[in-house]
Amino acid sequence: MEKLEDYVQGFDAESSDSDHHGMGALEILRETVRILRYNLSSFMAIAAFLICPLCALLLPNFLVDQSLPRRLSDRLMLLARSSGIPLVPFVSKSCQKFSETVISSAICFPLYVTLLLLAKAAVAYAVDCTYSRKKAHSSKFFMLIMKIWGRVLSTYLWACMVIVGCVIFFLVILVGVSTTFSALGSSDDFQLYMAVFEGLVFSVAFANAVIICNMAVVISVLEDISGLGALLRSSNLIKGRTQVGLMIFLGSTIGMAFIEGLFEHRVKNLSYGDGSSRLWEGPLLVVMYSFLVLIDFMMTAVFYFSCKSCRTDAPGGELHSIVDSTALSNEAVPIPIQPQMSEEFRHNQ
Repeated sequence: MEKLEDYVQGFDAESSDSDHHGMGALEILRETVRILRYNLSSFMAIAAFLICPLCALLLPNFLVDQSLPRRLSDRLMLLARSSGIPLVPFVSKSCQKFSETVISSAICFPLYVTLLLLAKAAVAYAVDCTYSRKKAHSSKFFMLIMKIWGRVLSTYLWACMVIVGCVIFFLVILVGVSTTFSALGSSDDFQLYMAVFEGLVFSVAFANAVIICNMAVVISVLEDISGLGALLRSSNLIKGRTQVGLMIFLGSTIGMAFIEGLFEHRVKNLSYGDGSSRLWEGPLLVVMYSFLVLIDFMMTAVFYFSCKSCRTDAPGGELHSIVDSTALSNEAVPIPIQPQMSEEFRHNQ
Protein backbone atom coordinates (compact mmCIF):
# COMPACT_ATOMS: atom_id res chain seq x y z
CA MET A 1 0.00 0.00 0.00
CA GLU A 2 2.87 2.35 0.74
CA LYS A 3 4.34 1.65 -2.67
CA LEU A 4 1.03 2.51 -4.25
CA GLU A 5 0.81 5.78 -2.32
CA ASP A 6 4.36 6.63 -3.36
CA TYR A 7 3.44 5.94 -6.96
CA VAL A 8 0.34 8.13 -6.72
CA GLN A 9 2.44 11.00 -5.30
CA GLY A 10 4.96 10.59 -8.10
CA PHE A 11 2.15 10.42 -10.63
CA ASP A 12 0.57 13.62 -9.32
CA ALA A 13 3.94 15.37 -9.33
CA GLU A 14 4.51 14.30 -12.93
CA SER A 15 1.01 15.36 -13.98
CA SER A 16 1.32 18.77 -12.32
CA ASP A 17 3.77 19.83 -15.02
CA SER A 18 1.44 18.84 -17.85
CA ASP A 19 -0.91 21.03 -19.85
CA HIS A 20 -4.12 21.44 -17.86
CA HIS A 21 -6.08 22.69 -20.86
CA GLY A 22 -6.18 19.37 -22.70
CA MET A 23 -4.05 16.42 -23.62
CA GLY A 24 -2.40 15.63 -26.93
CA ALA A 25 -2.63 12.28 -28.68
CA LEU A 26 0.44 10.84 -26.93
CA GLU A 27 -0.77 12.05 -23.53
CA ILE A 28 -4.14 10.41 -24.20
CA LEU A 29 -2.36 7.18 -25.10
CA ARG A 30 -0.32 7.30 -21.89
CA GLU A 31 -3.45 8.04 -19.87
CA THR A 32 -5.18 5.10 -21.57
CA VAL A 33 -2.34 2.77 -20.60
CA ARG A 34 -2.50 4.03 -17.00
CA ILE A 35 -6.25 3.38 -16.85
CA LEU A 36 -5.75 -0.06 -18.38
CA ARG A 37 -3.12 -0.97 -15.79
CA TYR A 38 -5.24 0.07 -12.80
CA ASN A 39 -8.48 -1.49 -13.98
CA LEU A 40 -6.98 -4.37 -15.91
CA SER A 41 -9.49 -7.05 -14.91
CA SER A 42 -12.51 -5.05 -16.11
CA PHE A 43 -11.03 -4.18 -19.50
CA MET A 44 -9.69 -7.69 -20.09
CA ALA A 45 -13.17 -9.06 -19.35
CA ILE A 46 -14.64 -6.66 -21.91
CA ALA A 47 -12.05 -7.74 -24.46
CA ALA A 48 -12.56 -11.45 -23.77
CA PHE A 49 -16.36 -11.58 -23.74
CA LEU A 50 -17.32 -8.82 -26.20
CA ILE A 51 -14.46 -7.67 -28.43
CA CYS A 52 -12.65 -10.96 -29.11
CA PRO A 53 -15.76 -12.84 -30.30
CA LEU A 54 -16.64 -9.92 -32.54
CA CYS A 55 -13.14 -9.73 -34.05
CA ALA A 56 -13.03 -13.51 -34.49
CA LEU A 57 -16.11 -13.18 -36.72
CA LEU A 58 -15.16 -9.99 -38.55
CA LEU A 59 -11.45 -10.49 -39.24
CA PRO A 60 -11.76 -13.74 -41.27
CA ASN A 61 -14.78 -12.22 -43.03
CA PHE A 62 -16.24 -15.69 -43.62
CA LEU A 63 -19.79 -14.40 -43.12
CA VAL A 64 -19.61 -12.59 -46.46
CA ASP A 65 -20.23 -14.31 -49.78
CA GLN A 66 -17.20 -13.25 -51.83
CA SER A 67 -19.27 -13.07 -55.02
CA LEU A 68 -21.18 -10.06 -53.68
CA PRO A 69 -18.14 -7.75 -53.35
CA ARG A 70 -16.99 -8.77 -56.83
CA ARG A 71 -20.36 -7.84 -58.33
CA LEU A 72 -20.40 -4.48 -56.58
CA SER A 73 -16.78 -3.85 -57.57
CA ASP A 74 -17.60 -4.53 -61.23
CA ARG A 75 -20.48 -2.06 -61.09
CA LEU A 76 -18.28 0.58 -59.46
CA MET A 77 -15.57 0.16 -62.09
CA LEU A 78 -18.22 0.44 -64.82
CA LEU A 79 -19.47 3.65 -63.19
CA ALA A 80 -15.90 4.98 -62.96
CA ARG A 81 -15.20 4.24 -66.61
CA SER A 82 -18.46 5.87 -67.74
CA SER A 83 -17.50 8.96 -65.69
CA GLY A 84 -14.15 9.26 -67.44
CA ILE A 85 -11.93 7.93 -64.65
CA PRO A 86 -9.20 5.66 -66.11
CA LEU A 87 -9.28 2.10 -64.74
CA VAL A 88 -5.69 1.95 -63.56
CA PRO A 89 -4.77 -0.72 -60.96
CA PHE A 90 -5.12 1.83 -58.15
CA VAL A 91 -8.72 2.58 -59.11
CA SER A 92 -9.58 -1.10 -59.52
CA LYS A 93 -8.07 -1.96 -56.14
CA SER A 94 -9.92 0.94 -54.49
CA CYS A 95 -13.23 -0.23 -55.96
CA GLN A 96 -12.56 -3.76 -54.73
CA LYS A 97 -11.65 -2.64 -51.20
CA PHE A 98 -14.62 -0.27 -51.02
CA SER A 99 -16.96 -3.05 -52.16
CA GLU A 100 -15.64 -5.47 -49.55
CA THR A 101 -16.08 -2.86 -46.81
CA VAL A 102 -19.63 -1.97 -47.84
CA ILE A 103 -20.84 -5.56 -48.17
CA SER A 104 -19.14 -6.64 -44.94
CA SER A 105 -20.62 -3.70 -43.03
CA ALA A 106 -24.12 -4.43 -44.34
CA ILE A 107 -24.04 -8.16 -43.58
CA CYS A 108 -22.37 -7.77 -40.17
CA PHE A 109 -24.59 -4.86 -39.10
CA PRO A 110 -26.46 -7.01 -36.52
CA LEU A 111 -23.11 -7.69 -34.83
CA TYR A 112 -22.33 -3.98 -34.80
CA VAL A 113 -25.57 -3.05 -33.03
CA THR A 114 -25.09 -5.76 -30.41
CA LEU A 115 -21.54 -6.83 -29.53
CA LEU A 116 -19.79 -3.72 -30.85
CA LEU A 117 -22.19 -1.30 -29.22
CA LEU A 118 -22.11 -3.21 -25.94
CA ALA A 119 -18.30 -3.16 -26.01
CA LYS A 120 -18.20 0.60 -26.59
CA ALA A 121 -20.69 1.20 -23.79
CA ALA A 122 -18.81 -1.12 -21.42
CA VAL A 123 -15.50 0.63 -22.11
CA ALA A 124 -17.04 4.06 -21.55
CA TYR A 125 -18.59 2.82 -18.30
CA ALA A 126 -15.29 1.33 -17.08
CA VAL A 127 -13.33 4.50 -17.88
CA ASP A 128 -15.97 6.57 -16.09
CA CYS A 129 -15.74 4.29 -13.06
CA THR A 130 -11.96 4.69 -13.05
CA TYR A 131 -12.14 8.49 -13.05
CA SER A 132 -14.92 8.42 -10.45
CA ARG A 133 -12.86 6.11 -8.21
CA LYS A 134 -15.53 3.40 -8.35
CA LYS A 135 -15.32 -0.30 -8.98
CA ALA A 136 -16.79 -1.52 -12.26
CA HIS A 137 -19.17 -4.48 -11.86
CA SER A 138 -20.70 -6.44 -14.72
CA SER A 139 -24.07 -6.79 -12.99
CA LYS A 140 -24.31 -3.06 -12.40
CA PHE A 141 -23.24 -2.36 -15.97
CA PHE A 142 -26.03 -4.54 -17.36
CA MET A 143 -28.52 -2.83 -15.06
CA LEU A 144 -27.30 0.48 -16.43
CA ILE A 145 -27.32 -0.61 -20.07
CA MET A 146 -30.94 -1.72 -19.76
CA LYS A 147 -31.83 1.85 -18.78
CA ILE A 148 -29.78 3.65 -21.43
CA TRP A 149 -29.80 1.14 -24.31
CA GLY A 150 -32.48 3.04 -26.19
CA ARG A 151 -30.51 6.26 -26.38
CA VAL A 152 -27.23 4.45 -27.15
CA LEU A 153 -28.84 2.55 -30.03
CA SER A 154 -30.52 5.70 -31.31
CA THR A 155 -27.21 7.55 -31.31
CA TYR A 156 -25.45 4.73 -33.12
CA LEU A 157 -28.13 4.60 -35.82
CA TRP A 158 -27.81 8.36 -36.31
CA ALA A 159 -24.04 7.94 -36.56
CA CYS A 160 -24.48 5.23 -39.20
CA MET A 161 -26.73 7.52 -41.22
CA VAL A 162 -24.11 10.28 -41.04
CA ILE A 163 -21.36 7.92 -42.25
CA VAL A 164 -23.52 6.57 -45.09
CA GLY A 165 -24.50 10.11 -46.04
CA CYS A 166 -20.85 11.16 -46.23
CA VAL A 167 -20.00 8.22 -48.50
CA ILE A 168 -22.96 8.85 -50.81
CA PHE A 169 -22.15 12.56 -50.97
CA PHE A 170 -18.54 11.76 -51.91
CA LEU A 171 -19.60 9.36 -54.67
CA VAL A 172 -22.03 11.90 -56.11
CA ILE A 173 -19.38 14.64 -56.09
CA LEU A 174 -16.74 12.31 -57.56
CA VAL A 175 -18.97 11.15 -60.40
CA GLY A 176 -20.29 14.65 -61.05
CA VAL A 177 -16.87 16.31 -61.19
CA SER A 178 -15.34 13.51 -63.26
CA THR A 179 -18.22 13.56 -65.74
CA THR A 180 -17.94 17.33 -66.09
CA PHE A 181 -14.20 17.29 -66.77
CA SER A 182 -14.60 14.35 -69.11
CA ALA A 183 -17.18 16.30 -71.13
CA LEU A 184 -14.69 19.21 -71.30
CA GLY A 185 -12.10 16.89 -72.86
CA SER A 186 -9.70 16.52 -69.94
CA SER A 187 -6.91 13.96 -70.20
CA ASP A 188 -6.95 10.66 -68.32
CA ASP A 189 -4.04 11.73 -66.13
CA PHE A 190 -5.84 14.91 -65.10
CA GLN A 191 -8.98 12.90 -64.32
CA LEU A 192 -6.97 10.51 -62.18
CA TYR A 193 -5.24 13.32 -60.28
CA MET A 194 -8.56 15.02 -59.63
CA ALA A 195 -10.05 11.77 -58.34
CA VAL A 196 -7.08 11.24 -56.00
CA PHE A 197 -7.34 14.83 -54.74
CA GLU A 198 -11.05 14.45 -54.07
CA GLY A 199 -10.33 11.18 -52.29
CA LEU A 200 -7.78 12.85 -50.00
CA VAL A 201 -10.18 15.66 -49.13
CA PHE A 202 -12.92 13.14 -48.46
CA SER A 203 -10.59 11.09 -46.24
CA VAL A 204 -10.04 14.05 -43.91
CA ALA A 205 -13.75 14.89 -43.81
CA PHE A 206 -14.66 11.24 -43.30
CA ALA A 207 -12.15 10.90 -40.45
CA ASN A 208 -13.71 13.92 -38.72
CA ALA A 209 -17.17 12.40 -39.14
CA VAL A 210 -16.00 9.09 -37.63
CA ILE A 211 -14.42 10.90 -34.67
CA ILE A 212 -17.63 12.84 -34.02
CA CYS A 213 -19.75 9.69 -34.31
CA ASN A 214 -17.52 7.65 -32.01
CA MET A 215 -17.55 10.34 -29.34
CA ALA A 216 -21.32 10.74 -29.74
CA VAL A 217 -21.75 7.09 -28.69
CA VAL A 218 -19.63 7.77 -25.58
CA ILE A 219 -21.73 10.86 -24.85
CA SER A 220 -24.94 8.85 -25.12
CA VAL A 221 -23.58 6.51 -22.44
CA LEU A 222 -22.23 9.15 -20.05
CA GLU A 223 -24.78 11.93 -20.54
CA ASP A 224 -28.55 12.07 -20.75
CA ILE A 225 -28.56 12.91 -24.45
CA SER A 226 -28.98 10.85 -27.59
CA GLY A 227 -29.42 10.85 -31.35
CA LEU A 228 -28.80 14.05 -33.23
CA GLY A 229 -28.30 15.93 -29.96
CA ALA A 230 -25.37 13.66 -29.06
CA LEU A 231 -23.80 14.25 -32.47
CA LEU A 232 -24.13 18.02 -32.08
CA ARG A 233 -22.74 17.80 -28.55
CA SER A 234 -19.80 15.77 -29.83
CA SER A 235 -19.11 18.26 -32.61
CA ASN A 236 -19.13 21.08 -30.08
CA LEU A 237 -16.81 19.27 -27.67
CA ILE A 238 -14.03 18.57 -30.18
CA LYS A 239 -13.82 22.15 -31.44
CA GLY A 240 -10.17 23.13 -31.21
CA ARG A 241 -9.18 19.49 -30.60
CA THR A 242 -9.72 18.17 -34.13
CA GLN A 243 -6.02 17.59 -34.73
CA VAL A 244 -5.77 15.41 -31.62
CA GLY A 245 -8.78 13.40 -32.74
CA LEU A 246 -7.29 12.94 -36.21
CA MET A 247 -4.01 11.69 -34.74
CA ILE A 248 -5.89 9.16 -32.60
CA PHE A 249 -7.95 8.04 -35.61
CA LEU A 250 -4.86 7.79 -37.82
CA GLY A 251 -2.91 5.73 -35.29
CA SER A 252 -5.79 3.33 -34.68
CA THR A 253 -6.53 2.97 -38.40
CA ILE A 254 -2.90 2.24 -39.31
CA GLY A 255 -2.58 -0.32 -36.53
CA MET A 256 -5.78 -2.14 -37.45
CA ALA A 257 -4.97 -2.04 -41.18
CA PHE A 258 -1.56 -3.57 -40.43
CA ILE A 259 -3.14 -6.47 -38.50
CA GLU A 260 -5.76 -6.95 -41.22
CA GLY A 261 -3.00 -7.08 -43.84
CA LEU A 262 -1.08 -9.65 -41.82
CA PHE A 263 -4.20 -11.76 -41.41
CA GLU A 264 -4.91 -11.54 -45.14
CA HIS A 265 -1.38 -12.60 -46.06
CA ARG A 266 -0.56 -15.10 -43.31
CA VAL A 267 -3.93 -16.77 -42.73
CA LYS A 268 -6.48 -16.19 -45.50
CA ASN A 269 -4.19 -16.25 -48.56
CA LEU A 270 -1.40 -18.53 -47.42
CA SER A 271 1.39 -18.50 -50.02
CA TYR A 272 4.02 -20.54 -48.18
CA GLY A 273 4.45 -23.76 -46.20
CA ASP A 274 1.79 -26.36 -45.54
CA GLY A 275 -0.60 -24.07 -43.65
CA SER A 276 0.12 -25.44 -40.17
CA SER A 277 1.10 -21.96 -38.95
CA ARG A 278 -2.54 -20.88 -39.29
CA LEU A 279 -3.34 -22.82 -36.12
CA TRP A 280 -1.47 -20.30 -33.96
CA GLU A 281 -1.08 -17.24 -36.19
CA GLY A 282 -4.82 -16.84 -36.72
CA PRO A 283 -5.80 -16.74 -33.01
CA LEU A 284 -2.75 -14.60 -32.21
CA LEU A 285 -3.72 -11.98 -34.81
CA VAL A 286 -7.32 -12.01 -33.58
CA VAL A 287 -6.12 -11.31 -30.03
CA MET A 288 -3.80 -8.53 -31.25
CA TYR A 289 -6.60 -7.00 -33.30
CA SER A 290 -8.97 -7.19 -30.32
CA PHE A 291 -6.44 -5.41 -28.12
CA LEU A 292 -6.09 -2.60 -30.67
CA VAL A 293 -9.87 -2.24 -30.81
CA LEU A 294 -9.98 -2.07 -26.99
CA ILE A 295 -7.28 0.62 -26.92
CA ASP A 296 -9.14 2.57 -29.61
CA PHE A 297 -12.39 2.49 -27.61
CA MET A 298 -10.55 3.52 -24.44
CA MET A 299 -8.76 6.39 -26.17
CA THR A 300 -12.09 7.68 -27.48
CA ALA A 301 -13.48 7.70 -23.94
CA VAL A 302 -10.37 9.39 -22.53
CA PHE A 303 -10.51 11.91 -25.39
CA TYR A 304 -14.10 12.70 -24.36
CA PHE A 305 -13.06 13.41 -20.76
CA SER A 306 -10.09 15.46 -21.97
CA CYS A 307 -12.29 17.58 -24.23
CA LYS A 308 -14.91 18.06 -21.54
CA SER A 309 -12.38 18.99 -18.88
CA CYS A 310 -11.09 21.90 -20.96
CA ARG A 311 -14.49 23.17 -22.09
CA THR A 312 -15.19 26.03 -19.71
CA ASP A 313 -18.47 26.73 -21.46
CA ALA A 314 -19.92 23.26 -20.83
CA PRO A 315 -23.51 23.35 -19.47
CA GLY A 316 -23.30 23.71 -15.71
CA GLY A 317 -19.50 23.61 -15.88
CA GLU A 318 -19.47 20.18 -14.26
CA LEU A 319 -18.87 16.57 -15.21
CA HIS A 320 -21.72 14.29 -14.23
CA SER A 321 -20.76 10.66 -13.74
CA ILE A 322 -23.22 7.94 -14.69
CA VAL A 323 -21.89 6.02 -11.72
CA ASP A 324 -22.97 8.77 -9.35
CA SER A 325 -26.27 9.46 -11.09
CA THR A 326 -27.37 5.83 -10.92
CA ALA A 327 -25.87 5.20 -7.45
CA LEU A 328 -24.05 2.15 -8.67
CA SER A 329 -21.29 1.99 -6.10
CA ASN A 330 -19.65 3.96 -3.32
CA GLU A 331 -16.52 1.84 -2.99
CA ALA A 332 -13.36 3.79 -3.70
CA VAL A 333 -10.53 2.43 -5.81
CA PRO A 334 -7.00 3.82 -5.45
CA ILE A 335 -6.53 4.93 -9.06
CA PRO A 336 -4.23 7.86 -9.88
CA ILE A 337 -6.15 10.60 -11.67
CA GLN A 338 -4.75 13.42 -13.76
CA PRO A 339 -5.19 16.80 -12.01
CA GLN A 340 -7.16 18.44 -14.80
CA MET A 341 -9.87 15.79 -14.49
CA SER A 342 -9.76 14.71 -10.86
CA GLU A 343 -10.64 18.17 -9.49
CA GLU A 344 -13.90 18.22 -11.40
CA PHE A 345 -14.83 14.67 -10.45
CA ARG A 346 -13.99 15.27 -6.79
CA HIS A 347 -16.20 18.36 -6.86
CA ASN A 348 -19.15 16.15 -7.88
CA GLN A 349 -18.51 13.82 -5.00
